This record gives sequence, structure tokens and C-alpha cells, in this order.
Amino acid sequence: MKASLLVAVLSLPITAWALEPEVKAAKDEGMRLYNIGHSTVAMPYLRQAAEAGDVDAMYYMGEAERRQHMLGLTREAMEWYLKAAAEGEVYSMLQLFRGGACTAGDRCPDGHEDWRHAALAIAQPQAEAGDPDAMLAMFHIQRMLDQPRRAGDWLKRAAEAGQPEAQTILGNQILDGRGWYLTNGRRRSAAEVWFRQAAEQGYVPAMDRLAATLSNLGQHQEAWSWFVAASELGHINGRRWLGSCYMEPEKDAVCQVEKDLLKGWAIYYAIHEELGNTSSARSLSLRSHMLDESKQQEAEALAEREWIGREPPLSNFPPRFGY
Repeated sequence: MKASLLVAVLSLPITAWALEPEVKAAKDEGMRLYNIGHSTVAMPYLRQAAEAGDVDAMYYMGEAERRQHMLGLTREAMEWYLKAAAEGEVYSMLQLFRGGACTAGDRCPDGHEDWRHAALAIAQPQAEAGDPDAMLAMFHIQRMLDQPRRAGDWLKRAAEAGQPEAQTILGNQILDGRGWYLTNGRRRSAAEVWFRQAAEQGYVPAMDRLAATLSNLGQHQEAWSWFVAASELGHINGRRWLGSCYMEPEKDAVCQVEKDLLKGWAIYYAIHEELGNTSSARSLSLRSHMLDESKQQEAEALAEREWIGREPPLSNFPPRFGY
């Protein structure tokens, strides 16, 4: 039995009509949880928005189902991807192809060889018309079509068109060996250009990458300012750098602050309260010897006042596709 593809909906990205306030709040909470790695807990919240017709929520329900089971394309994930794909959601189509929906599940798009080509039919006209988000989608589609050179060309076009995620991916590819550079310093400088363009647009993952690259180039003061900016916008790694530098500024030249054990512990404690995972617990445990119990309690009170529940919320900022 073939799944129908509604070819009348041909825009990237897809957005649903305005959600009712309580449904939007549920979606926001679901995305907060998903973005810190709590996919299973996120699902009841995302489901409310998905069932109300929000295409983003349909896609992320598929992602959460897939990640919950870690078994590839489960039946539940496939059904959500199919619903989003029927509304023209390109990355759902790519997940359907990657999971073998057409071959193993006999859920193929009408009028197309497979889900890659269904995605191509939507993204390519928009990309050729100059849509940067569609250009980024073309990068992923061409990779799935085993066309690495075309994929690289589309990534460069998306980056040059100002798409910040594409700029960040391109910067990472340069650091990983894309292009010819005589020295590591020149390679880092070339990557920095792309990270900076994305960071200056407010793209938080690029701020983190820019900070790390500047640090490797010895530009510690500016690197620190970008780690702080990333932390202020909720990036977990940037927030961890903040806590680490307040507790042990002597350990890294990027730390442009005076030692403040209370503030550092407060930051780590707040991270653990919001994430509640083994990594955040270990971060506290490794530093527990640095403050006695009374100081820890003082720092935790500071966390309650100043760090826990900040807006925007903490996030790993996972990419929409490929996470």
C-alpha cells in the first residue's frame, strides 16, 4: 500500500496554522525536553501539537519515537513521518528513506521512485529559486542520493546565501579536512569566517564553534565573549564553560574571569537541576571537594535565585536532521 504525497504543499519550512495557547505551550515544553535529550518525556507534549496539525511536531514525534527505541524506523516513527511527509516535510521523507519505509514497509510515495526523489521534487525548485533553507535541504538530499560533490556545492551555496546552519556545517567540514590549506592555522581561520557569519546572525551552535576555534587560534578574550554569549542563549556547552571557568580559571587561558567557587557551583548545580543526567551529576561530583557542605548550600540558593529556569532554556541545539 502506497502513502500519498500531497504535492500541493510545496514550501520549506512547513509551518502549521496558529496553535491554541495551551497546545503551543505543550509543544514548547516538548521541544525543550527534546532539545536536552529527554525524547521519551517530550512525547506526550509533542503529541498534543502533532494531533492539532502542527507539522513540526509531527516530525519531532517521529524523531522522538526513533530515538526512544534506537532501532531505526519503528512503526510508530514511520506513521508520524508519513503524516509530516504528506504535508511536504522534506526531512521526514529523508528519514523514511533512511529507515527503509519503501522497501521494508511498502510505504512509498506516489509518483516518485523513492522518498529521496519525493524530497528532491519539493526542495530543488525552491533551492534553484534562491531559498537558503531549501539549499540546505538539497545538501542532505544529494548526500542521500550518493552525490557528494553536488551535496558540497549546495552546502556552499546555502552558506553563501546566509543560511546559518549551513555556514556552521561548512566551517566544521573545513576543520575536518575540506579544502586545501598550508597550515592548521589557515584552516582554522577559514572555518572561523563561516562560524562568525552564523554567530553574528544569532545562531547559537555557531557561537560555541566560533569560541572554540578562536581559542585554538589564541584569541582567548574574544573566545570567552562568545562562550558567554552562547551561555546566555542557553547553550549547554557554553554554560558548562562558564561554570568551569569560575571554579578553575587557571586551567584554561580562555577563562577571562576571577575565581568564584560559589558562582561556579551554582551554575553546575543549576545545569544538573535542569538536565538531571549522569553527565551533570558527574560534573558536580568531580568538584564536590572544592566547597564544604555549607558553601554548597549557599551556592545552591544562589542557583535557585539566578540560574535555574532562566530563559531561554538550556539546550543542546540539535540539528533538525542528522541528530
